[in-house]
Amino acid sequence: MKKIAFLSSPAPEALKARAVLESMYPFIDPLNAEVLVVLGGDGYMLEVMHHYLEAKIPLYGLHCGSVGFLMNAFSPDNFLSRLNKAIPTHLYPLEMNVYQNGGAPTKALAFNEVSLLRETRQAAKIEISVDGVVRLPELVCDGILVATPAGSTAYNLSAHGPIIPLETPVLALTPISAFRPRRWKGALLSENAEVKFTILESHKRPVSAVADFTEVRDVSSVTVRQMKKLGVTLLFDHDHNLEERILKEQFMV
Repeated sequence: MKKIAFLSSPAPEALKARAVLESMYPFIDPLNAEVLVVLGGDGYMLEVMHHYLEAKIPLYGLHCGSVGFLMNAFSPDNFLSRLNKAIPTHLYPLEMNVYQNGGAPTKALAFNEVSLLRETRQAAKIEISVDGVVRLPELVCDGILVATPAGSTAYNLSAHGPIIPLETPVLALTPISAFRPRRWKGALLSENAEVKFTILESHKRPVSAVADFTEVRDVSSVTVRQMKKLGVTLLFDHDHNLEERILKEQFMV
């Protein structure tokens, strides 16, 4: 039997499920575990992914929250059998480097997306460069985001961005309520691309940048790239893995 540690969100449903599993298996300190079993929803899973990123311990999620795209169905029955048959999926974060108006540079990681959002009633004006080449001199919009394949079914999908199969080496660049150019729907970029956003008229049209749980306001420029040197391993039940879930999303009506 693997050395298993159980982590749960503060939600009553998650705490109750954790108590059931801990009554069946011996306690292991999380940093000494071979697998971390995460009980909660996607939000709590993202917190654990960030917190234990350097520990490199595989994570097996059990859905005891609201949204459970990154989780497996909770059931104490045949738990060890399911865990031993689980399929590993490797996720790599985006690194966001933010420069503020009059502030120090800030770095943050995002497993789903990095998004830029207007802060006031006025639309944002953003210049977009890819690998040092200006590709769009001025985008007038509510915002824009860069999403990983795993994050392509989250905010990116709500903004009418493309769903990306998990193993596809691309990132989605998706505008949020673009006003000009009105017909621009975004782009698919290589996973090795570095995207730079320069905020035009940044004092008049302030913009914030968000990477998962980190928000920086009044930014002047933001660079985004994927970090292949970092990553987490999520475990999914063999009959309902993450790649299958993302594929299935493309046929939802």
